[in-house]
Amino acid sequence: MKLTVVGCSGSFPSAESACSSYLVEADGYRLLLDMGNGALGELQRHCGLYDLDAVLLSHLHADHCVDMCGYFVARYYRFDGGRAGAIPVYGPQGTERRLVTAYGDVPHEKCMGEVFDFRTLTPGTFTVGPFTVRTARVCHPVEAFGFRVEYGGRSLVYSGDTGPCQALHELADGCDLFLCEAAFTHGKEDIPELHLNGRQAGEHAERAGVGRLLLTHIPPWTDPQVNLRDAQAVFEGPAELAKAGATYEV
Repeated sequence: MKLTVVGCSGSFPSAESACSSYLVEADGYRLLLDMGNGALGELQRHCGLYDLDAVLLSHLHADHCVDMCGYFVARYYRFDGGRAGAIPVYGPQGTERRLVTAYGDVPHEKCMGEVFDFRTLTPGTFTVGPFTVRTARVCHPVEAFGFRVEYGGRSLVYSGDTGPCQALHELADGCDLFLCEAAFTHGKEDIPELHLNGRQAGEHAERAGVGRLLLTHIPPWTDPQVNLRDAQAVFEGPAELAKAGATYEV
């Protein structure tokens, strides 16, 4: 699998990165995990607007899904070649209603369904293209999911947004690459069931025995080097910071 970090900033875009969005490719199939603020523009650096095959939305906070409104415009109003066909969009219960409400002045209530084939996520396992995807509910104020994406005997786990939880540990168990949020700073923010700090991300990675840790979703007001240092203090494997535009072989 090839992972491309389209955007990795948490809460709102930074000067260096759009919000959460990650492109996973194998066998010519393109799967996008989340499409937060600014991601649609950055995505076009890595693939064509109509080259995505499916989208998975971890949860419905704006920094993970709001650019789906712009993507609707690109697919619905495409002039050259006509309206784009519907691609699968997996998300929590109410995803279609949330995006229609965010967009506002839609031509009619079901128009997004003409270009997005909305499918409701539940904990479990399903196949999308060449990938096997396992989902688990993680710990966040809204319904939120983590994803384990497997292909060819390799595995990528994306935490989405979560506080510490057993479900994330089980999802990440033995994975090759752990793309894990680290929004908070150890010793500074302590808000239960919201986000991980760098140390907690490292602890999850160490306990799950992952091959490699990639920290993401760090807000612009947080020092990423501190979070990386905290993760490296408790995780014995290789750890680094996600960077917009970077690619990784899994």
